[in-house]
Amino acid sequence: MHILVASDIHGSQAAVKRLRAVAERRNPDLIVLLGDILYHGPRNPLPEEYNPAEVARLFREWLAETSLPFMCVRGNCDAEVDAMLLPFPLAESAWIFPDGAHVLALHGHTLPSDGLLPGLPPAFVQLSGHTHIPVAEERAGRHVWNPGSVSLPKGGFPQSYGIIEKASFSVFPFAGETPLLCDVLP
Repeated sequence: MHILVASDIHGSQAAVKRLRAVAERRNPDLIVLLGDILYHGPRNPLPEEYNPAEVARLFREWLAETSLPFMCVRGNCDAEVDAMLLPFPLAESAWIFPDGAHVLALHGHTLPSDGLLPGLPPAFVQLSGHTHIPVAEERAGRHVWNPGSVSLPKGGFPQSYGIIEKASFSVFPFAGETPLLCDVLP
């Protein structure tokens, strides 16, 4: 299974256009969006080409033109009124089972300060966004993956997205094909 993962679009038309171009080039089996789709949030600057209504329209157009499935989780900036504009439901979390792995997708805003979801068994994968900083590593026996942000990266990282394939997760910058980070499940 080949999964494209993105997070923290924050109402950026440019980010949706970049994401769609990557999806058309990479031809994934599934797109997973990890929240914060329309609103920029009170602590973030306005992203490039900020227009939440147009972002919702671009997603409606994209979904009308493809059979590609989307799975989306709600972020801390995703209000119910915003979700009414989107052409897909926003779940609080979602399980994905690519190539036999157990991946729990969530936005990440409710995680404790150590960034680890309590009670998730070792060898499971925690996939989240929210921090705008990419992560692909093992922590306390658990794999922690974050694609970074499509629109407002932090920590000196570029705008990025993730790919899950063959029990691995790689984070790629939009400007290039060399992974920034990679983690492989045992």
